[in-house]
Amino acid sequence: MKVVVVESPAKAKTINKYLGRDYEVLASFGHIRDLPAKDGSVDPEADFAMIWEVEDRGAKRVSEIARAVKGAEKLILATDPDREGEAISWHVIEALTARKALKGIPVERVTFNAITKASVDAAMKKPRQIDQALVDAYLARRALDYLVGFNLSPVLWRKLPGARSAGRVQSVALRLVVEREMEIERFKPREYWSIIATLVTEAGGVFEARLVGADGKRIQRLDVGNAEEAAAFKRDLELATFQVASIEAKPAKRHPQPPFTTSTLQQEASRKLGMAPAQTMRVAQRLYEGVDVGGETVGIITYMRTDGVDMAPEAIQDARQVIGREFGDAYVPGAPRKYTVKAKNAQEAHEAVRPTDMGRLPKHVARHLEPEQAKLYDLIWTRTIASQMESAELERTTVEVSANVGPRRIDLRATGQVVKFDGFLALYQEGKDDEEDEDAKRLPAMKAGDALKRERIASTQHFTEPPPRYSEASLVKRMEELGIGRPSTYAAVLQTLRDREYVRIEKKRLQPEDKGRLVTGFLESFFKRYVEYDFTASLEEQLDRVSNAEIDWRSVLRDFWRDFSAAIGGTKELRVAEVLEALNGLLGPHIFPEKADGGDPRACPTCGAGQLSLKLGKFGAFIGCSNYPECKYTRQLSASGVEGEGDGSSAEGGQPGVRVLGDDPVTGLPVTLRDGRFGPFVQLGEASAEKGAEKPKRSSLPKGMTPGSVTLEIALRLLSLPREVAKHPETGEPILANLGRFGPYVQHGKTYANLGKDDDVLEIGGNRAIDLIVAKEQGGGRGRPSSDPGRTLGQHPDGAALVVKAGKYGPYVSDGSVNATLPKTMAAESLTLEQAIDLVNAKRASGGGKKPVRKTASRARAPAKKAEAGEAKKPAVRKTAAKPAAKATGTKAAAKPAAAKKATAKTKAG
Repeated sequence: MKVVVVESPAKAKTINKYLGRDYEVLASFGHIRDLPAKDGSVDPEADFAMIWEVEDRGAKRVSEIARAVKGAEKLILATDPDREGEAISWHVIEALTARKALKGIPVERVTFNAITKASVDAAMKKPRQIDQALVDAYLARRALDYLVGFNLSPVLWRKLPGARSAGRVQSVALRLVVEREMEIERFKPREYWSIIATLVTEAGGVFEARLVGADGKRIQRLDVGNAEEAAAFKRDLELATFQVASIEAKPAKRHPQPPFTTSTLQQEASRKLGMAPAQTMRVAQRLYEGVDVGGETVGIITYMRTDGVDMAPEAIQDARQVIGREFGDAYVPGAPRKYTVKAKNAQEAHEAVRPTDMGRLPKHVARHLEPEQAKLYDLIWTRTIASQMESAELERTTVEVSANVGPRRIDLRATGQVVKFDGFLALYQEGKDDEEDEDAKRLPAMKAGDALKRERIASTQHFTEPPPRYSEASLVKRMEELGIGRPSTYAAVLQTLRDREYVRIEKKRLQPEDKGRLVTGFLESFFKRYVEYDFTASLEEQLDRVSNAEIDWRSVLRDFWRDFSAAIGGTKELRVAEVLEALNGLLGPHIFPEKADGGDPRACPTCGAGQLSLKLGKFGAFIGCSNYPECKYTRQLSASGVEGEGDGSSAEGGQPGVRVLGDDPVTGLPVTLRDGRFGPFVQLGEASAEKGAEKPKRSSLPKGMTPGSVTLEIALRLLSLPREVAKHPETGEPILANLGRFGPYVQHGKTYANLGKDDDVLEIGGNRAIDLIVAKEQGGGRGRPSSDPGRTLGQHPDGAALVVKAGKYGPYVSDGSVNATLPKTMAAESLTLEQAIDLVNAKRASGGGKKPVRKTASRARAPAKKAEAGEAKKPAVRKTAAKPAAKATGTKAAAKPAAAKKATAKTKAG
């Protein structure tokens, strides 16, 4: 028996079918080891020795693999064909070696770019050893991300309360978003006018010509800058006679775009399908690992993490045959097209993202796929086929028109485009983010010297616009152009920025939150080198050289750590006043915008004598007066939060986040938005210092509602809670909607039901509220009745019904006795019966059946959630009785003998 290890159960299932009975294919479920989320996991003093930890989930996978290789003929590592895949295979070998599970069993490494029978069979015939250069590149990146996260994040916590983390690539991407926002804020609109004449030819053809010159001088787009100049041109043109001065028609060609890379796939899926990068990668992973197409499980696209644009010769030949069959020989170019990557630092080790079988047309497979999968496959197939099609042939025509009024000559120009042969445009045209398409208007027939008749003259006022905010697609494109990050990191970086609440998405555009601005400002002020684009790109180049075995990975770390540790050390004596002064200067235009009357933007609006300044409190940053405590003016960081220049006074004296929203029309009391100990809230009136005085009414903000979106109307609706939404169908008693400590809920008497993630406490209707209450009364949790326990997928081979449910810790699949949590890469709504069977079988094999819950006097603490790559978490501070130090060993010390069996293994890398 030969044992094959891959990453995912879906991939294991597909490959197992191809290889047959002589092979056992197991899934590692991604990485089985990671760096412990604590200080000391990477030790610069020991030449960057790294301590790896096998956690419970990874330990189960290692045990499964160890049992399988016992007595096996060989171990074959078939993880993904990239740096991460190489690292996963390396971790498997290291973990098995630590357990002494290999004992002379030969180990081979195979890779394939597509999960098809032909690709897998071919790979098995060409085994190799682990590529140590790729592993070294992984170790270098992992160590760098750890060192930045676990050394820079604590500096942020100490010097910039409210900041959550910093990362090597994350912080540079955030800087791009913040700088674009500052560019937009600094932008000064400029007025200009366009002059367009609608003209008619002798044959009655109508077209438009734009003003481009006068009196022998060229006129640019912004040259007509006011209404008076525009009116003068319009007056002269209404009196002028028009004639065709010249016509020039030039043939042109438009060539197709190359097939998709990871970056261009994310960009185009965002533009055309509205998919976020993370969503695109999740769906593409399913298409790569294998889907059921007509009773056959097969990977229908090649590996989706790549920056190469080349395709295998046989794939190109297949594409040309499909083009000839579907569109005709005229659409097949004389020679196959070859593409090269223009992006900085591109590594073309893999093929582009393409279908594994060009003849598998989207219309043939759509019925076998989930809607998202069908759309993405169609996009990939279309782009791939179009990339090998003939160029489009165009004719671009330019008509120069002269307008004569007395001795004066005014020049106008009309342009048009005619498609003579559509070529690849018959199938596909790439989307654009912020550019206008070329003018494709067709001009009527005319010739030089023809007289033209004026139909009308239009002068239109315009104002220049600031550069657009980044979309997720355009930010990925910009990062790729600068050489920041790599294909596998883009989606994760964008998601981290959103999770950290450094940016938000509005109208599909990225806007920085004030928290993100502060982090960027701090890093630019005190760690400028490490958020510079050239420095980050240069570091990526060095890491690529490591993967090519050109330089030693530890030398890269030594060079980086020498300067970075000095920069960290330089902040130890940094005073908060210095931080505030630097941020005041850097963020001044944002937090102290110019006043319309020309006054000092930093003058305190309450006392008039003090100067406004950024201040840091235990709840975060805010703006306060320098005359505190005599003057207690405070407001939120964003100047836009100060509506009507309210006095901003805070009874708490220096507590951040007091914004006056307006007055309650019923009581006349002020309604304010405030930052509190447990987050933002709205308040009616002011707190009284008198003993026994009634506290003002308050309401917290529902989850997902940002302080910037709160208006007076929303605040009044929140303050009106609880509100009656329906009468109970049996008792006739009211059902109330309200906000509680654990979120929004509906209530009937003593029955409470939490609202779902898509329910709005301010908008929930009577029918939905009744459903939630009745379901809770019937014994269902979170509004789900016991009679509707999730989505039934089908039967397990042993006869049990398989159901996918939403659990407290995420979606899971259950057969009644075994509950198996879905991996993060697997969506509950698209889970198939086959995948559910695999998950339940894997859980059962690892001894994961249901166990009776025992009541004990004390419960063991749950292990802390692993920190994300490159980021640190604040250490929890707790008081404990002194305990004897554990004896230093290669494993964690255990308090009880029984727990020792679950101790996590630690080994050192190279």
